[in-house]
Amino acid sequence: MSAVATVVPETRATAPRLAWLRDRGMGASILVAALSAAFGVLLVEVTAYIGAVLQADPFIGDSETLAFVVALLSVLLTAVAMYVAAIVTANTFSTIIAGRTRQIALMRLIGATARSQRAEVGRQGLIVGIIGAGLGLLAGLLVTVAGAQIGAMLLDNDPSGFSLAQPFIALPVIGVALTTWAAAWAGSRRVLTVTPLQALGGSVERAHDEVAGRQGRHIGAWVLLIAGVALLAAGVVIGLITPLGVVVAFLGGLLSFTGLALGAVLFMPPVLRLVGKMFGSSATARLAAENALRYPERSSRMAIGVVMGVTLVTMFAVALESAKRLMMNQSGDVPEEFFAPFDAFAAIMMLLVAVSAVIAAVGLVNLLTIGVVQRRRELGLLRSIGLSNRQVRRMVLLEATHITVAATLTGLVLGVAYGWIAAQSLLGSVPTLPDFTPAGLVAPQIPWVPVAIIVAATAVLTLVAAATPTRLATRVAPVEALAAD
Repeated sequence: MSAVATVVPETRATAPRLAWLRDRGMGASILVAALSAAFGVLLVEVTAYIGAVLQADPFIGDSETLAFVVALLSVLLTAVAMYVAAIVTANTFSTIIAGRTRQIALMRLIGATARSQRAEVGRQGLIVGIIGAGLGLLAGLLVTVAGAQIGAMLLDNDPSGFSLAQPFIALPVIGVALTTWAAAWAGSRRVLTVTPLQALGGSVERAHDEVAGRQGRHIGAWVLLIAGVALLAAGVVIGLITPLGVVVAFLGGLLSFTGLALGAVLFMPPVLRLVGKMFGSSATARLAAENALRYPERSSRMAIGVVMGVTLVTMFAVALESAKRLMMNQSGDVPEEFFAPFDAFAAIMMLLVAVSAVIAAVGLVNLLTIGVVQRRRELGLLRSIGLSNRQVRRMVLLEATHITVAATLTGLVLGVAYGWIAAQSLLGSVPTLPDFTPAGLVAPQIPWVPVAIIVAATAVLTLVAAATPTRLATRVAPVEALAAD
């Protein structure tokens, strides 16, 4: 029996069927799916609860406008959360597949096809999505129960007919499961390019020169980006005539950011190179900067999630502040307290959008951890030629800082641009006092307090994201690390 075990070691083919769930990255992928599903379920329940509260109100019970607006916002925010989760999941599976290159090549060597290997990854993504969606459903319902109890104590017109059994809660649950499966399938496209000869090499990411030669994917990214920018411009122009321009701008924002996400390997390295010059010329600083540029796919996958989170929060902050400034200019000497309800609404919206930023942050922590695990040989080599544990930890921390600073700067620029376009396309045709002419061009307003909060949150994220990787980077002895695949 021992001889057989020696000849046939335990692999994913011989291990228990769900043993792959213990792989690094799978737990975080389940967490991302759970957060997205819980967020969607909670928004559906909150929308139903608010609708019941409005119907119970003796003054506005007959009005359906506010309930419709709340329902529309819940749909849009759920879609945004699922979009962020899809990109984070696709990037996670792309990184996992890069680490499995040698194992996939070995399976190809003994007769497995690329399609069967990719189908296996897709099945894993579906299982991850189902588990995460189930956990998210449970968490969302528990939070709703707690919120309903608090509402019953605080509200005078507590709705008696509200029920947790809302039929639409199935939509975010099913949507998250299918989105995770699709994202895993998209993230596993590298499986199709793995050859049996790669069984002789290690599990590494594509280098800069190899990435630069992949013109097909770059063309797709450019097409989406150009089409998105054209729709954004059209939304601004249409917004001077009707507020429906925001719908065109929304589609343009979706397409353009998808193009940026797919082409991140083209757009992020120049930003990373520029930021890398800020960290000085010490050996660890140069290593950290070169690591970010040597494998641009890995660095871009880490950065794009943070870019997404910062862009979303900044976009909503700029759009809401621009709308408030326009109203203040029209209201004259109205006291600041008049805008208290608007400020409360803005704060709630920012908190809801922040959920998507949290999902993106989980992706960064996950990818940094996986990246360090997959670079055991490299880190072991650095330690064997003289780098101390402290220098290795500092290098990993600088890598995380490098990526988050570049991503934050990019996200702030994109967020200001998207936020102004949203405000312009929505408010450009709004009548203004005193002669009720259209507002025309709306000046962008940057709320500095949210920007400061974003920068502070990014600093905290850097420390949190680097905590586990820095510990893992120095845990293994150099000789053991050099012997790893």
